[in-house]
Amino acid sequence: METPLEISFHNMPSSKRIEADILKHVAKLDKIYGRLTSCRVSIEMRSKRHRTGNVYEVHVELMAPRSMLVVSHEPHRVKERHATADVRTSIRDAFRAAELRLVDYKKKRQTKERAGRRQERARRNAAIAAPD
Repeated sequence: METPLEISFHNMPSSKRIEADILKHVAKLDKIYGRLTSCRVSIEMRSKRHRTGNVYEVHVELMAPRSMLVVSHEPHRVKERHATADVRTSIRDAFRAAELRLVDYKKKRQTKERAGRRQERARRNAAIAAPD
């Protein structure tokens, strides 16, 4: 990546352990699509609930040469909120969604590049076949 990884914590203290987990996930994303230019991760604790667990919202922004991919993971259902009260679980789920989106983006880019190469070959062949 051209730009260093940015990690921000909102309404919660920063943690070296969480940062290490995020670094591992970002390294995996970089292996999937090596042309990423930057990555920003934001973790926010939405509310403090001592009985039912804290709710964490994780945002991952990935910059590629021609586009920006944004993944926001927030538990929407009450059962899901209470089932994933751990911040590491929320991070894992957010990066899993980011991986899926990045794989789809990579496939689309490859398809567009192949189509562009086919069109360029067809133009070249047409120019060779029809001399001026």
